[in-house]
Amino acid sequence: MKKKRLFGLSLLLSILTLLIEAVIALIVAVVYGFTQESPNAGGGSALFILFVPVLAVFGIAVAGALSVVLVFPTAWLSDVLGRRFGGREAWWWVPVVAAAVSFVPGVALSGGAGPVGIAVAWLLTTAALTVPALLWRSRRERVFGPVTLWGLVAVVLTAVVGGAGLATGVFPEYRPPTVTSADIVGHWSDGHGGTLTFTADGRVSAVDVELDVTGTGSDTDTDTDATDGDGGSDGARDSCTGQGTWAYEPGTGAWSQMVDVTVDQCTFDYWNVGGTESRPALYQYIGDPDSGDLYRLTRTSGGS
Repeated sequence: MKKKRLFGLSLLLSILTLLIEAVIALIVAVVYGFTQESPNAGGGSALFILFVPVLAVFGIAVAGALSVVLVFPTAWLSDVLGRRFGGREAWWWVPVVAAAVSFVPGVALSGGAGPVGIAVAWLLTTAALTVPALLWRSRRERVFGPVTLWGLVAVVLTAVVGGAGLATGVFPEYRPPTVTSADIVGHWSDGHGGTLTFTADGRVSAVDVELDVTGTGSDTDTDTDATDGDGGSDGARDSCTGQGTWAYEPGTGAWSQMVDVTVDQCTFDYWNVGGTESRPALYQYIGDPDSGDLYRLTRTSGGS
């Protein structure tokens, strides 16, 4: 019978496997992000490249901790249960134990997405834990090379499939709806009492619209911590009420179109166009645009 691999080597193998899984998950998340409504879907910050070494070190540390806390106990417990109930170690105990160990993390990762979301998160977490646990208990001596090779193949294949899917439209990439001035005319609300009402003659009425959410052009201290990222606020905020003018700027494409709103004694940045064809939205960034937090207005049936 082959000897068990040293704990340190098993730990390194587990870290390598978890890192490969993390890269694959990141690629899937990026591709999925391009298909979802997002103000930053058109591109990311180039500064991200500067943080790659830091993220790599952080990822190794996290993978090491997960290996000790989750992977090793899963592999060990599966062997114990196999000997206890079957008289010998059996690989199929690994996914059974992984499913039990992954339940709480899976529910946490689902973010309260409902039964389907919890089931999917649980399944993916179980699979992610099963692979390194199976490798941990493997008796093969030369396993690092094949794991690295097939891991790289899986990463490249995932990236190619994701890129091809976006390029061919199999995974439809999100783009803001293309609107006209006539589409802007009407009543827009943040869902928490703030509204903008645009009229066809270029006039606009603002009621309790949040001021200076980007943090520029005003000395007022806007309470953005109370804003939920989708245009709402449960706490106090500096707001604008008044009359003014507006103009639609089509720009050079869907991503560059904007609405310029001018109201006396109020400081607004321009409003971006987002949402979907059936439910367009106007939004401004809250704080750093890279954060993706928005102050958002959507069209309502009220107003004119």
